[in-house]
Amino acid sequence: MADAVIEIDRLRKCFGPKTAVDDVSFCVAPGSVVGLLGPNGAGKTTLINCLTTLLVPDGGSATVAGHDIVTDPRGVRAAIAVTGQFAAVDEALSGRENLVFFARLLGLSKSGARARAAELLDRFGLTESADRPAGQYSGGMRRKLDLAASLVVPRPVLVLDEPTTGLDPRSRETLWDAVRRLAADGMAILLTTQYLDEADALAGRIVVIDEGRVIAEGTPRELKKQTGGSVCEVTIGDAATRTRAAALLAGFAGVNVRDDAVVVPVRGTEDLAGIIRDLGADGVHADDVAVHPPTLNDVFFALTENRQAPDGTAAPVPEARS
Repeated sequence: MADAVIEIDRLRKCFGPKTAVDDVSFCVAPGSVVGLLGPNGAGKTTLINCLTTLLVPDGGSATVAGHDIVTDPRGVRAAIAVTGQFAAVDEALSGRENLVFFARLLGLSKSGARARAAELLDRFGLTESADRPAGQYSGGMRRKLDLAASLVVPRPVLVLDEPTTGLDPRSRETLWDAVRRLAADGMAILLTTQYLDEADALAGRIVVIDEGRVIAEGTPRELKKQTGGSVCEVTIGDAATRTRAAALLAGFAGVNVRDDAVVVPVRGTEDLAGIIRDLGADGVHADDVAVHPPTLNDVFFALTENRQAPDGTAAPVPEARS
């Protein structure tokens, strides 16, 4: 991608005999959000640590705003803003004091730091609470303050590592709006998240990695098409019956168990009729049968189905919640 701000080419990182990141390649353009998804242990954190110069890769290459992560780590760090899973602000300081503190650390003058703090407080809707201790902020307010602190000095790249973990739905929506505005202003944003609806809402492209390798890449719409036309959820309250139903439907590609339902991608009325016929022939009673368009949750489970048994007992803990 000619105008990419982040370029990753066959990046590899090993820890002893284990390859945590295996020939990963993708790009992030200015003004775009790329979602990085995968199950626990897929290699996302290792990849982010390489990209932010916390780890040195064992192969391949990556550049951030033209700076090589191995030969020019200082340039990379000057071009990248990172917001981690937990707010890094000082709860004893007010919101304004936190931002002024970070601005002064990054070389702004006293007047410049105060002006930048006021600008960011206004941008993130924190002006009314600016002089309250950050420890009195709600979780959503602290996350907004943390994001504002990472933007004290404008940078072309923002890495968001699970930015809304633990937030209520309203706070998540508020932070989503802030991320959309940053992308609209031209930032290149790399997002890792446990919430697939978050990736669906924010990311123009999604990269799915599993066991260190990229297993799928595309727009949310393109990825959803891979699961077929629709998804059938067969709700069965009894756990033993649900396990038996999953075994009966194991012949359908992508079948998996989620919560109290057996979920099966279907490609037409013939598949749906086959599900009902197979369950009925074995005397399995379903509490409910529903058909809906595929979601990113469905994509996630379909792409990583090789790592879980049909009854779900061998499944890894997926980084997916809805």
